[in-house]
Amino acid sequence: MRVSKIACEGVLGSGWARLRDQIARMTRRDDAEDLLHDAWIGIAVRQTQVENPAALLARSAVNRGLDAYRRERRIGATLVTDAAVAAEAIADLRPLQDEILIVRHRLERLRGGVAQLSPRTREIFLMHRLEGRKYREIAQDLGISQSAVEKHIARAMAHLTDWMENW
Repeated sequence: MRVSKIACEGVLGSGWARLRDQIARMTRRDDAEDLLHDAWIGIAVRQTQVENPAALLARSAVNRGLDAYRRERRIGATLVTDAAVAAEAIADLRPLQDEILIVRHRLERLRGGVAQLSPRTREIFLMHRLEGRKYREIAQDLGISQSAVEKHIARAMAHLTDWMENW
């Protein structure tokens, strides 16, 4: 049997709505009507010989839905990647001017607090914080106990915390 306008008219009646609903369930797409219509046109143009035109129409529409899904995923992934690249190219990741000024002001305040520490506490604090040295290393270099180093660091931290909070 040739699928032509006459052959598809049987499907176009009440069967068309049923077939459209079936395509919508199978593809989980909102454009089931469009998929079914495109499939019908494709089959009618080719004048394909089939025994069950409704089954061919359904299979063709589902295949078109799968193709559309794959195309959307591929294009969507490209657009997301391009958007991410564009956002990085446009975005200025440097801090704002007022943020820079605030940080500089806080750093100056911190320097003032460090200057108020006793020379020994300041030396131990800077060895630990700026040079990244461990308590054990500092104690060995200065010839004091590790407990003394811990007390100097604790004293420095308590002073600087109060100094920065009372600003």
